[in-house]
Amino acid sequence: MAQSSSRKKKSQDMTPNDPIETDTLVEELEYDYTPSEADGDMFGGAPAKKAQHFWPSAKRLMGLLRPERAKMSLVVLLVIISVVLTVIAPKVLGQAMDVIFNGVIGSQLPKGVPLDQIIEQARADGDGQFADMLRGTSVVPGEGIDFGTLGRLIIAVLAMYTVASTLMWAQGFILNGLVMRVVYKLRQDIEVKINRLPLSYFDTRQRGDLMSRVTNDVDNIQSALQQAFSQLVQSLLTVLGIAAMMFIVSWQLALIALIALPLSGIIAGVIGARSQKLFSAQWKNTGALNGHIEETFSGQEIVRAFGRDKEMLEEFDRRNEKLYSASFGAQFVSGMIMPAMTFVSYLSYVLIAVVGGLRVASGQLTLGDATAFIQYSREFSQPIGEMASMANMLQSGVASAERTFELLDADEQDEEQATEHLPEPTDGHVEFERVSFSYSPENPLIEDLSFSAQPGHTVAIVGPTGAGKTTLVNLVMRFYELTGGRILLDGVDITALSRAELRSQVGMVLQDAWLFEGTIRENIRYGRLDATDDEVVAAAQATMVDRFVRQLPDGYDTVLDADGGTVSAGERQLLTIARAFIANPSLLILDEATSSVDTRTELLVQQAMATLRTDRTSFVIAHRLSTIRDADTILVMEEGRIVEQGNHDALLERRGAYYDLYQSQFRGAIEDVQGSTAPGVVVSAEDVAEPTAADSAASE
Repeated sequence: MAQSSSRKKKSQDMTPNDPIETDTLVEELEYDYTPSEADGDMFGGAPAKKAQHFWPSAKRLMGLLRPERAKMSLVVLLVIISVVLTVIAPKVLGQAMDVIFNGVIGSQLPKGVPLDQIIEQARADGDGQFADMLRGTSVVPGEGIDFGTLGRLIIAVLAMYTVASTLMWAQGFILNGLVMRVVYKLRQDIEVKINRLPLSYFDTRQRGDLMSRVTNDVDNIQSALQQAFSQLVQSLLTVLGIAAMMFIVSWQLALIALIALPLSGIIAGVIGARSQKLFSAQWKNTGALNGHIEETFSGQEIVRAFGRDKEMLEEFDRRNEKLYSASFGAQFVSGMIMPAMTFVSYLSYVLIAVVGGLRVASGQLTLGDATAFIQYSREFSQPIGEMASMANMLQSGVASAERTFELLDADEQDEEQATEHLPEPTDGHVEFERVSFSYSPENPLIEDLSFSAQPGHTVAIVGPTGAGKTTLVNLVMRFYELTGGRILLDGVDITALSRAELRSQVGMVLQDAWLFEGTIRENIRYGRLDATDDEVVAAAQATMVDRFVRQLPDGYDTVLDADGGTVSAGERQLLTIARAFIANPSLLILDEATSSVDTRTELLVQQAMATLRTDRTSFVIAHRLSTIRDADTILVMEEGRIVEQGNHDALLERRGAYYDLYQSQFRGAIEDVQGSTAPGVVVSAEDVAEPTAADSAASE
């Protein structure tokens, strides 16, 4: 434990200017980023860090290209043709070099004398090295450079390189297009998957991390497929083609060149294994940092109100340093590949140059072939280095793919098998029959709960925090599935209905007034997309929205941002009520819809909700008990059980749990008022009782 703590402290104390030891860094990151159950809940599972996860994920990643296999085959064909032309070109260029060399040497030899005679004369004169060199050539004594042959060879080489470059551009164009389609389909699959996931999945994950999987990780997958795949195929074929040509030119020199292969493979394997762990840590910490940023930005007012700027900045610095350490380590380790591969290629190049020169001098190799082989050796090491570099990019892409596949493989909501439909018109009669529910088997939340909500009645649900009030209405919406019992809507088990049909009958107004970026008209119409402009205005008038919208310069065309910053909190809440009103549901769920507004705005919200509740079965989760005095039924919940039910007056007379809640709420208000009044002044419950609608209207 002490060792782990010291590692963690060392990682947190690291700054961007500190030198990094790769062995220590890998060890620290393995400690800091090893996924635990807690990490899995918070981050949706960290990307795989062990080598055995690479190949299944890589195979699945390549499987995404299966629908595009026809075009992939065309891409591979174009790459093959391009590589063949590129590989043959140095050999043809070597022949051009031989034409020049033979012409230069031939022009200096006596014309008409056989080459064999000149070679023998050179040996007789003691110039055996010159004789050996001539023996390996096709020199014609007395003949100069054959410019006709030289021109044809040069044109052929230029044509080969031109066609090869054109084909590489074409395959890149086709590959980019098909990869874009694959990634487009992947994003669609993710969006569909998100809509199929239960709310419990989102309850245990950071939104920033989920957004990172959908954006950063998918973008990284796209880069890996576009660059790594094309380059790997091209480099692999180039290595094979060049190796074949090197054996054709000189098998002895080819064996020297191939010595670099196992050494390069060892380097790539060792560095790749380490970089995979670091890339995994990098993407996990990217998601964690995104989650923190999203949380900070969305709660900026709270952060500043409580003066937590410094603490949030320190937390950002801590997470940013972890991301820096992981990112720097990944780039540092993966960046070692090219220098190492270059060093190996230089060693091979030196050996080839020395041995090749000796073979040319001995007449065992022409100068053109030696030139071609040296070019092959340079081109041979380049694709090997590119393969190693692209392998690291692929490692990063696979790490992102693992995170994306974890999201795609998450357990979905049960498949819907709609066996019944609601009667028309729907009355809104809701019955709970011995309902049980738990988020986890060991912690039951609601047990054996039964009650009935009559059509058109308002059912208020009150109780302390954690009593199960919001969970109860979430069960009506089938945001969560029951673990026991059943819920009936007009006599039909809601599990026999499709979720779409069930939710089309329910309107929700939540404590958090969620609006999307768009006009006021569009936000109201969100409740029913086919609503006309007149219906939008009618809904706004019925819910007290029209009165403030008319005062805005652009009226119903006023554009709201995602937080609805153009309007006040109370006006945002009224807009959500108008949105529910235009949907014309048979059931209403109002979850503490007035808890975040002032008393004056609360009056408007209550009036709008009263209009909304008319002739509809309503479930109202209340924080202020004065707002549910007129409810037909009040359910008092404690620890997932209904301990009392009845109307306001009956429950007060019973002097039970509801009475205690009511008294404790107003007792706190009395104590607050008495603390601020002059000595000797006595304040009663009637003095601090919240004003009725009539009282508030009169005060206006």
